[in-house]
Amino acid sequence: MEYKSPVYNVIAVPIEKIKTNTYNPNRVAPPEMKLLYESIREDGYTMPIVCYYVKEKDTYVIVDGFHRYRVMLEHQDIYDREKGMLPVSVIDKSIDQRMASTVRHNRARGTHNVELMSSIVKELHELGRSDAWIAKHLGMDKDEILRLKQITGLAALFKDVKFGKAWHPVEEEENGQE
Repeated sequence: MEYKSPVYNVIAVPIEKIKTNTYNPNRVAPPEMKLLYESIREDGYTMPIVCYYVKEKDTYVIVDGFHRYRVMLEHQDIYDREKGMLPVSVIDKSIDQRMASTVRHNRARGTHNVELMSSIVKELHELGRSDAWIAKHLGMDKDEILRLKQITGLAALFKDVKFGKAWHPVEEEENGQE
């Protein structure tokens, strides 16, 4: 029998039939949760959540995607738009394998490469996007945007920045003393 990945059989499941697991160690900070909401609001659900189906209870237990699930629970606009249905990819594995899958999914997400993020900020700036636009759409604060701009080392990124006048250069005295 030929193997077929679960993602090729995504189904729409009423959120009321989906249950959380008791072993997910992943936590998402409020700024990232806000960004996840913005992502789902702007782009829709682009990835299914991964669940195990419990036939006896007719429920789906989350293996991966708890935070995408939470977005629908906590945001009525998302619930209404999606008609209370979440895209689910079902895996059929034992509890130990599901626990391992949860950790693999969490750890496989990795982190953003600072240089690549700097390049993205630079390119968005060159496309005319404001820092406010970048902050809103990429889920960054002003300080993070500033640090990423500094990494690129391009003066053009700072041409519209208002700098304070707290520092004044001191002229060297004419007698050669500093």
